[in-house]
Amino acid sequence: MANAKNENGSNGGGMFSGIVIVSCIFVGWIVWNFIMGAGSNFEGGVNTGHPLPGNYLAMVYKGGPIVPVLMGLLLMVIVFSVERFMVITKAAGIENLDKFMKKVQGSIASGNIEDAIAACDKQKGSVANAIRAALVKYQDVKKEGFSSEEAAEMIHKEIEEATSLEMPMLEKHMTILSTTVSLGTLAGLLGTVTGMIKAFGALASAGTPDQALLANGISEALINTATGISTSALSIIFYNLFTSKIDTLTYSIDEAGTAIVNTYRKFRGGLK
Repeated sequence: MANAKNENGSNGGGMFSGIVIVSCIFVGWIVWNFIMGAGSNFEGGVNTGHPLPGNYLAMVYKGGPIVPVLMGLLLMVIVFSVERFMVITKAAGIENLDKFMKKVQGSIASGNIEDAIAACDKQKGSVANAIRAALVKYQDVKKEGFSSEEAAEMIHKEIEEATSLEMPMLEKHMTILSTTVSLGTLAGLLGTVTGMIKAFGALASAGTPDQALLANGISEALINTATGISTSALSIIFYNLFTSKIDTLTYSIDEAGTAIVNTYRKFRGGLK
């Protein structure tokens, strides 16, 4: 039953990702073709003319057909970054994570496990769920009277299982962000190459080089380079930011697990 649920969730998540990717590229093409390529941005009222002085939309439009792909990648970075921010923020819980951890660790240190469980129920989120599972396991092993080593192993195993259930949700779509780092650079490089081909084609023409074609080729190359680098840079920033936040969440879970194990060892030591 759980496997079927996970499979359905995975299929649904994959479908959502596919729809977002296609939609972003389509929106990028619409913006490039109808907004940036609007005749009002160019001399003569047509997008085949020269961009009006200082009109950056027209300048970017002249970057060629690679631009809508780059814009689609940029939109993907923005959309998936917003989605990851919302999910990771929800995973941390309702209250501030540091404040919650201090409260839980204080309750665990004093042996007041019920208060710690109540705090987890109030906090909600992935971190609270994993810690709550470990606290419930603590109560079970305490009733059974396991040795310290047996209890430590069981509690750590419970935390690992609870964390493994929560991590896929936290790391979902992170591969898309990491992929856009390379794709942004490669797409920008492809646009640069096509632009330089046009530029050298203008230089290779017989007689006087076509200066307009030469300028357009160089402009296309530089625009694609700049757009590709910007997309990759933004993707790197968000990817590292979210990776750091996920590491903080997992560290908090491990820290709480260690505190629970130490509390049990202290409890067993008090019985001797």
